[in-house]
Amino acid sequence: MNEISELLNWRDLVDVAIVAVLFYNLMLLIRGTRSVQMLVGLVFVAGTYYLARWAGLVAVETLIEKFLIILPFALVVLFAPEIRRALANFGRGPFLGIGAGRRVEALHQEVVRAASTLATRRTGALVVFERHEGLRNYIENGVTLDALFSFDLLVSIFTPDTPLHDGAVIVQGERIAAASCFLPLTANPALSKEHGSRHRAALGITEETDSVALVISEETGEISLAVGGELRRGLDAAGLAAELRKALRAEQRGRRKEDA
Repeated sequence: MNEISELLNWRDLVDVAIVAVLFYNLMLLIRGTRSVQMLVGLVFVAGTYYLARWAGLVAVETLIEKFLIILPFALVVLFAPEIRRALANFGRGPFLGIGAGRRVEALHQEVVRAASTLATRRTGALVVFERHEGLRNYIENGVTLDALFSFDLLVSIFTPDTPLHDGAVIVQGERIAAASCFLPLTANPALSKEHGSRHRAALGITEETDSVALVISEETGEISLAVGGELRRGLDAAGLAAELRKALRAEQRGRRKEDA
């Protein structure tokens, strides 16, 4: 124990902890994005370089060394969206997520107010909230917005005959990532035939991922919430607020960590 304490001091422990936190947050940022494949490609290039060096393959080693010269610039280009997201998250909450709880509660209020308005107008809507599993594949097939969530924006998107009203809105944290996104439909044969494509898409996305989907019926104005492949129907404003708070509780904690 004495030898270990001599090798490690408190500075080393702090150093390792900071690196671990940075690496963990980097993994959170690239989760569900094509950057994961890019990172795997970079690991493959590094592995090939050391293998070529061990095997004495001079041509391959030289070629990769030339590539490594431009690697820092390539990383900035490849991971530019993730770098922007990291800086934006830090800028919104640099001190351990102070104020994150108020922001989340304000977001829920905006969601409930928008859902109630759309339900009163009998305007169909489908809103998907990302949790731990990334939804980048579905975001990329829609129209990218990357806008701060607001009542006015959500109601405007789902107004009939507007370009983006068809399809789903995907919400990441406090921002609308994309609109007019197409989602997988559930194949559950037990689902009532009275449910249309929005309800089937809400169940489909929550069966394949851990997301939460808010769906509003165009025919009846009924508000429903899909969680884990199950549909909770007939919600009023208070019920929707309670269900959202419960369903997104784990994600709220995760977002606070990311904001920090």
